[in-house]
Amino acid sequence: MRAFSSSWPHLSTISVLDILLVAFIIYEFLSLIKGTRASLMLVGVAALGLAFYVARLGELTTLNWLVSTLLPYTVFALIVVFAVEIRQALARLGRKLTFSRALSGEGDAYDDIVLAANLFCQNQTGALIVIEREIGLRTYIESGVPLDAQLSYDLLATIFRPSAPLHDGAVIIQKDRIAAAACFLPLSMNPVLSTQLGTRHRAGIGVTEETDAIAVVVSEETGSISLCVSGKIERDLTVEQLRDHLGELLRRYVPPATLPTPINGEGEILDESPRSQDSLGRPAAETRVNRASD
Repeated sequence: MRAFSSSWPHLSTISVLDILLVAFIIYEFLSLIKGTRASLMLVGVAALGLAFYVARLGELTTLNWLVSTLLPYTVFALIVVFAVEIRQALARLGRKLTFSRALSGEGDAYDDIVLAANLFCQNQTGALIVIEREIGLRTYIESGVPLDAQLSYDLLATIFRPSAPLHDGAVIIQKDRIAAAACFLPLSMNPVLSTQLGTRHRAGIGVTEETDAIAVVVSEETGSISLCVSGKIERDLTVEQLRDHLGELLRRYVPPATLPTPINGEGEILDESPRSQDSLGRPAAETRVNRASD
């Protein structure tokens, strides 16, 4: 150890810390721009830097003068070009410093699932939405049409529109992005399941039997909302129940004010009955009618 230290006489604890901090900053920066348009822009900036270095090294007077003249304006140009990435980096830094999940925007993204389920329930539109957790769903993603799009209420409503070509099959969500649509899922062969459950519900149960994913199913026949977790299904959920269960399972907080108030066809607010234990082992409002689903 002493021999190693003697070969680096100027290396100290502060120097090591300094190197690690710089390496961490470079790593975070590269992770931030990976897969974005900023990565290609970074290549262009590196090319300009290389041109400046060649101009200085080769004593190219005219090129050296041009680069030296434009260099002071480069910082302002980079701020304008990378404005979006800079805002994202500052927002990510703020989330890490405050440890706040509510500011991450992911809660709003999953709230879009609840709002979309409410729309499908009202219009009796069949839908199957699968949320990936720890176990990857790449096998099922590859069976569908890849999207890799930002998760939003409008996109979900468009995908499951009955006239849309992607409305059959499942939508798989990874974090706050829709990975693919029209995906094929394994059907549950559990003989204990009700014969009233159709293909859509059995597919939602089947994927949760093999993985730790969460499946939200909306019946095309009745418009009822169901939630599948660990091979179990909870049927006839209200919008508020779906929001509470997803918030608990995903450990994210979604403000209740952002969700619509359940109302009946006459415009009256529906009252929930006293809490009881649901099929997933959590307290939930008792459902009013156990209707058949597709």
